[in-house]
Amino acid sequence: MKHKNLGKRILLLLLTLTLLGSMAVGQNAEKKSKASKPSASASASMELVDLNSASKDQLDALPGIGDKYAQKIIDGRPYKGKNDLVRKKIIPQSTYNKIKDKVIAKQK
Repeated sequence: MKHKNLGKRILLLLLTLTLLGSMAVGQNAEKKSKASKPSASASASMELVDLNSASKDQLDALPGIGDKYAQKIIDGRPYKGKNDLVRKKIIPQSTYNKIKDKVIAKQK
């Protein structure tokens, strides 16, 4: 009788290990799938913010730009180029360096 129980236990152990292994493979495939696709927030953050039309909230979301700088940017419109922010003394150079790759000044 002990031999029958031993066989059942081994079979149960093998089935359990097989299921756990297949679950691990599925989780790894899911992780790879997520890693290869850019998330919606990542693609949204890659879009350039137009200094001439962005809302105060959009400007405020830029690194180093708070409520006051956002309002100063709006008040200083229109901009011919993004470097106008420093040229017109709207923001300091150090702040501009943080956002220069995230902004654009589109012309109408």
